[in-house]
Amino acid sequence: MTRDTGDPSALGPTAVRPGPADVLPGARATAGIAFALLAAATFSLSGPFARGLLDAGWSAGAAVTARVLIGGTVLALPAILALRGRWSVLRANVWSLLVYGLVAVAGTQLTFFYAVSYLDVGVALLIEFLAPVAVVGWMWARHGRRPGPLTCIGGVVALGGLVLVLDLAGDGGISVPGVLWALGAMVGAAGYFVMSARPTGLPPVALASGGLLAGGVSLLVAGLVGIVPLHVAAEPVRFQGFTIPWWIPVLGLGVVTAAVAYTAGIAASRRLGARLASFVGLTEVMFAVLAAWLLLGQAPAPVQLAGGVLILAGIITVRAGERGLPA
Repeated sequence: MTRDTGDPSALGPTAVRPGPADVLPGARATAGIAFALLAAATFSLSGPFARGLLDAGWSAGAAVTARVLIGGTVLALPAILALRGRWSVLRANVWSLLVYGLVAVAGTQLTFFYAVSYLDVGVALLIEFLAPVAVVGWMWARHGRRPGPLTCIGGVVALGGLVLVLDLAGDGGISVPGVLWALGAMVGAAGYFVMSARPTGLPPVALASGGLLAGGVSLLVAGLVGIVPLHVAAEPVRFQGFTIPWWIPVLGLGVVTAAVAYTAGIAASRRLGARLASFVGLTEVMFAVLAAWLLLGQAPAPVQLAGGVLILAGIITVRAGERGLPA
């Protein structure tokens, strides 16, 4: 799922607004949209890459661990540069990074990878994309923040879309374990949004790198003690119409769908603001369905496509109805 990885204020006190000698606002917005589309496209490849590795004998835990450790390592140098020697900020957020890495990174991605082992990538992603609706429910139940009429309408529309996406009357049936894993990914993504909204003082790239590394190390430890299965295989990975060595999708998961995706998302949010960047990020579903069709031969049924449109429309309505979001 495309993440809201930063906002204009994250640039720090040295940031300046574009002036006559700087990039024109129109060019800045165009660049921001390009970065947002790049982030959506690269994030969307994680499901197909993971499914290929799972079919080749990898466990979901091993695939996630490889992705987050590689991605976090690649982002480590940009994170260090962004911190500018402010190690006290990093030390003050050690526990926050650990929880963030466990829930928002490792937990979300692990449950999503388990989901795509049972469900088509597009279906699993659409269920995960219901996270904003879950956040609204959490804020209402936990903090008494009652949603407005527009938000409620959006939630109902999105849930109606979920019914169509599941295609309960279809010939193929529905995988209950797959749906449960996807709902787990939705809960993890909702936790990501809630935790990301809390100010930490960390630069966005440092939060991303720290969260990825914390999640990866936690999964590695859990695997070593036998809690999370970590099985790898050197078998070639088969996609629709071609076969490639196992290390190519592994590097693709870590470098492309983690490091490049997070970096592009940060660049997009800094140019567009978190709200507009998140709206453009909804194209991740379109990219994911296309990638799953090209790489895995997974084509959604017409009723599922209609459900996907309703889910996206519902999410847009929910976000439009929520106040206090960063501009």
